Amino acid sequence: MVALGSRMPFEGNLRLFDLSAENLNNQNVPLLLSSEGRYIWSDKPFAFKMEEGELRLYSDYEKLEPILAGRTLRDAYRAACQAHFPPSGELPDSLFFSMPQYNTWIELMYDQNEADILAYADNVLKNGFPTGVFMVDDNWQKYYGNFDFKPDRFPDAKGMIDRLHKQGFKIMVWVCPFVSPDSPEFRELQAKGYLIKNKKSGAPAIIAWWNGYSACYDLSNPAAAEHLKQQLRGVQERYGVDGFKFDAGDIGHYHNPDLAFYDSTATSVDMCRYWAKIGLDFPFNEYRAGWQMGGEALVQRLGDKDYSWDAVRLLIPDMLAAGLLGYAYACPDLIGGGQFASFLNIDPAQFDQELIVRSCQVHAMMPMMQFSVAPWRILDAKHLAICLQYARLHEQMGPYILELARHAAQTGEPIVRHMEYAFPHQGFLHCKDQFMLGDTYLVAPMVTKGNTREVKLPAGEWLSDTGEKFKGPQTIQIDVPLERLPYFQKIR
Repeated sequence: MVALGSRMPFEGNLRLFDLSAENLNNQNVPLLLSSEGRYIWSDKPFAFKMEEGELRLYSDYEKLEPILAGRTLRDAYRAACQAHFPPSGELPDSLFFSMPQYNTWIELMYDQNEADILAYADNVLKNGFPTGVFMVDDNWQKYYGNFDFKPDRFPDAKGMIDRLHKQGFKIMVWVCPFVSPDSPEFRELQAKGYLIKNKKSGAPAIIAWWNGYSACYDLSNPAAAEHLKQQLRGVQERYGVDGFKFDAGDIGHYHNPDLAFYDSTATSVDMCRYWAKIGLDFPFNEYRAGWQMGGEALVQRLGDKDYSWDAVRLLIPDMLAAGLLGYAYACPDLIGGGQFASFLNIDPAQFDQELIVRSCQVHAMMPMMQFSVAPWRILDAKHLAICLQYARLHEQMGPYILELARHAAQTGEPIVRHMEYAFPHQGFLHCKDQFMLGDTYLVAPMVTKGNTREVKLPAGEWLSDTGEKFKGPQTIQIDVPLERLPYFQKIR
């Protein structure tokens, strides 16, 4: 579970987690890795817990046995990757890796509209930020299952997207697999048998999710999947949209014995995976929930985190977990947090500007960085300038990050790597506040308030962002003023 990254390595006590029933707002993979070179894999979901330091596994399908692949975490990961989720050789669009992204969720929430979207984009340019992927979030469409812009909120949706394209953005819009009941689309899909059904009545099932109660595409039916892809291609043709943010699809939505799927052998996790497969037809894609699909050309974002220092501390370990589960093409949530409720009823004067800057710095040397809360709205000139500095750093690092992404597409190796993965058995097993970007850069952001921290350097020679040279292994205490993101280049 990607969302358990901060608990890894598992030890002590950990409650029971059933991979078939919950995904904690993020991706699941039926894989457990050991820093001693072992791994456990199952093609089917299993449950696990830790009890007084003992790992206990439960499966309805098979007896789970560890496989010895070598002596290190890297040995275990690479063996599991090649055996069970080999890289496809394909990438999502390269723009994801080279430029910052922007998402309208925090600023507009359910009030997506043409005027404010254009104003957001204008402010990106006005404040000197690089242009990249631009995501229009939930509630742009008339209703769920419909793929036309609301005409009252978007009087000229095609013109809006044309203007955004001219400004240098690529445009993605939010979509989900749900369908509003008793809509024309619902009736069409019902007649064609393209909706998940209630096992007892045979009628379309109505599924509870965070935006209410809806019917749902049955994507285990190849004809239904093709129908949905045709609707999405229609959006691209009518409006010029480049791709889609594929939301929902969480395992829990399908974990119900009363549901009947077209594929009678499909389970909750299979339905989650069918949703993920839709994105393979669209190089501009993003997911937050997933089952398996490691090594595929899909962008995976960390689940929505709140606006807090605790959430900032989760970014690195959760991203490390994503990489170790095969999701190299990942984005660490939204800068400052993607949980919109955290930003409600907060006086902008009370924003912790240091938190926004440090969150931005964590993102800067990740595979992707994504803004949502508008930094120019909540930050003063000093803090805004620092965020701009690190958006530009990400742009400068873009060619190297893209090189790592291409390497991942061929080998499956993570872009963001756990210190234990890169430097096995050197005491990094519990390191959760620094990471390797490829083989070259050790990145050690500030993830707490303050301006000093320890950095543990592995064996070798290291050149810091300030130009100082260090010889490892050693632990150093460094000053980290707000303007600084500490990183160290391996030079030998």
